[in-house]
Order: sequence, then structure tokens, then C-alpha cells
Amino acid sequence: MSPEKQRIVVFGSIVQDLVSYTDRFPRPGESVRGNVFKSGSGGKGANQAVAAARLGANVALIGMVGEDMFGDTNIKDLTQNGVDTSCVGKTNKSHTATATITVNKEAENSIVVTLGANLELSSEVADANSSIISNSKMVMCQGEIDEKGNRRAFEIARKHGVTTFLNPAPGDAKMDKTILDLVDVICTNENEAEFITGIPQNNVDDAKKAARAMVEMGPQHAIITMGAKGVLLASKGKDDIEHISVDKVEAIDTTGAGDCFCGTLAAHLVAGHSITSSIRSAANIAALSVTRHGTQSSYWKLDEIREKYPKFLP
Repeated sequence: MSPEKQRIVVFGSIVQDLVSYTDRFPRPGESVRGNVFKSGSGGKGANQAVAAARLGANVALIGMVGEDMFGDTNIKDLTQNGVDTSCVGKTNKSHTATATITVNKEAENSIVVTLGANLELSSEVADANSSIISNSKMVMCQGEIDEKGNRRAFEIARKHGVTTFLNPAPGDAKMDKTILDLVDVICTNENEAEFITGIPQNNVDDAKKAARAMVEMGPQHAIITMGAKGVLLASKGKDDIEHISVDKVEAIDTTGAGDCFCGTLAAHLVAGHSITSSIRSAANIAALSVTRHGTQSSYWKLDEIREKYPKFLP
């Protein structure tokens, strides 16, 4: 099979992360002193692309940045991480998206995202890149861009037999759920699963009900990540719902861990590994990312994992 046919195409967001580390989150109207500040490349689309590329996958990103220094920085970082950025456009109508992130001493984060140029990633952009989409093996979309753009990217993919992967994050209660008719693999956390299904998420049994409900909406596989409680997998045609455990780690920064999971999972699936072994590996590799500061910079490379944690690979 040609390299193009093994390619993952991410149709998704690019965001400049502005991260402050502090002991606790400020209350409304309060200022607290930060301990460390870091600036880095991010965005759910870009993060997932980097996570997959660091594991050796052939990855191209279709995205949009502003004509500013943040745009140039993100393109440079993506390229250095092995992501094909030839389909990343620049606009003078808006700025590169930013995320203002606060991380407390418990490694919890609070994030404000201004989407900027990502909102120009439209259905027209998907059409303009139909050739690369139709010649890929998997197309990944997330929730930080125009829903119509995601839908069109998936329509093109479906027409050409390309696997579609949706991570509807951040969660949106107003999401158009009919897009699930075009999705092969959906990956959510508990909050996103509740938004989609309307089933309150209070325990693992609730998550199992939500996973089954999402499969009934169209996808072949529905995956719900539950942090330390593990990962659930529901699959069309199977009554049993798999509950996959994860190794516990000492977290220092959970920012971008969900994106690491999705990108890693995609890389394994495209390489031909089973969905269960791919999820187990993705969960453990995502757990490794929370032991480092940052987002893309926290993602482990394949050589590092082979050397220190070979058991985490499928």
C-alpha cells in the first residue's frame, strides 16, 4: 500500500497555548501568583497530529492560522514533529487561536480558548483539500472548528472508504448529533458522552449506557475515557462493553492528555493493531504524558517508549 493510503489526515484546530502554573485557581476577582509560565504550540487537532507523528505515523494536518508570530511558531513546531503542514493555510482576517491555561498544584487545568483562525476551517476548505482526504486511511476531526467543516471532511472520507474518527471536544450540548451517521470511531470523555446522549455520568455503569447509546447513533466503535477509572469500548454487533484499566501515575500536568490518547489510538489503528490493544496502549502512553509539563512537548516519542516502557506498545 502506498504511503498516502497509510496516512492520517487531521482536519482540525491549531492553538497557541499560554500556560501559567500556580498553587490554586483564583476566585472571581482575585489575583494569585504564578510559579512558572510556559508558551507552547497546541490545539486539539495539532496535538493529535503530533501525538500520532511522534509514534511514527504518516500525518498531515489541514488547519488555519493567522498571519502572526503564533502562526509561524505553530507551523514550525508541527513540521519539526514530523507533521506535514503543506495544507495549513494562513488568513489575514483573524488571529491564530490562543488558549489561556492555568494549572494548579493538583495538575488540574482551567482553560479559556479563543478560536480565531480556526473558525475559518470551513466546508469550502474541506472541498479544497478533498484529494488528500480521499487518499488517506483515516480522517480525524474535533470540536474546536466549524461543525460544517467537520461534516464535509467526513462526507468526503465516507465517499472514498476512509475511516472517520471524531473527538467531539470540547463538549457542546448544542452539537449536531446527526454527524454521528458519518463516524466510524467516536472518542469522548464522560462530560462529552453526557452532552451527546443526555445520560448523566455518575459512575461506570452510566458510562456503559452512554457508550452503548452512542454506538446506536451510528459509529462502529464508541470509546469513553474516564481518567483513573480506565476506558470503555462499545462496538457495533457486540453485546459486551469492554472496560480497559490503566496504570496509575503521578500527574504533574494533565493538559493535552486526551489529545495524546486520540492521536496514539489513531496511529495504532492505522498500523493495523486491534481496537482493544490500541486503546490499552493509548491509555498508558497518554498517562505518560501527564508526568511532564506542557502539551505537545509532553508527548513521548516512539524510541523513548521502546526503551523505557516497551510493554505499553501494542
